[in-house]
Amino acid sequence: AHSIERILNAVRALLNCKPDMEVTMEVNPGTGEYDNFVGYRKAGVNRLSMGIQSLKDENLKSLGRIHSSEQAVDVYHKARDAGFDNINLDMMFALPNQSVDDAFQDLQTLIDLKPNHISYYQLTIEANTLFAVQTPDNLPDDENLETMYLQGNELLEKNGFQQYEVSAYAKKEQTSQHNINYWQFGDYLGIGAGAHAKLSFGATSEIKRYVKFKHPKIYLGSVNGFIHETKVLDTSDLLFDYMLNAVRLKQPISLTNFSYCTGLNSSLLINKLTYAKQAQWLVVEGDTLELTEKGYLISDEIVKLLL
Repeated sequence: AHSIERILNAVRALLNCKPDMEVTMEVNPGTGEYDNFVGYRKAGVNRLSMGIQSLKDENLKSLGRIHSSEQAVDVYHKARDAGFDNINLDMMFALPNQSVDDAFQDLQTLIDLKPNHISYYQLTIEANTLFAVQTPDNLPDDENLETMYLQGNELLEKNGFQQYEVSAYAKKEQTSQHNINYWQFGDYLGIGAGAHAKLSFGATSEIKRYVKFKHPKIYLGSVNGFIHETKVLDTSDLLFDYMLNAVRLKQPISLTNFSYCTGLNSSLLINKLTYAKQAQWLVVEGDTLELTEKGYLISDEIVKLLL
């Protein structure tokens, strides 16, 4: 907590921060940072995001998590007791051996804790992970995946959670501000080993992405500002990056905003998405582009058209 307070004080000294700025800290129920929730709250953290993943021990074990469902619930209540009134809980679906009913019950148990925000997202097999090398048996098929997602949406909406992004649901006026910034192609600083950043430069009309050195020892020993890689986004990058973010939000995409953020003519984007229009994955009307319900389910396929 003391270290977080030092960082936040330095940020406030350097930047013109809003008095009510959102400060989110990620919490793993299986590690020790929750022992001092009161200290983090006093330091200026006002929102927590907890990687619960599941409230069934057999699911947590299959995911290789180090916490139990009992620990997860205990951590959540400790945070509430310490005065945190804005908490996100992460939950995964499409887990090994998980049925539609199992996913539904797991989500209902999470909702019953009454968090302010829920991230409900599908297990995906990522490269360079254990699951990529040893893919679990009995993963749900596509039909069950779709049912889990759609039924989950209905359950969350029934309990007062508004879906504002593909996998993010919030109670009224409690959306995640840093998430929205990413999805709207906003700029952000990446500070620390392995961090990423995206910055726009009005004077040169350039948009750059930065990656910091990942290994802490190399990062700390760097003499060139810790930056491992810098990339100026070209037209192809901008089309892909903008839409990769924009299609996640459950709202129409402004073509005027697309041009403002990227400096590109929106006709470039529309032409690249001709197939998606013909397949009725999206519609273009006036100044807006909007995904259909089918489009939201396969938004990754739409973005692939821009590669």
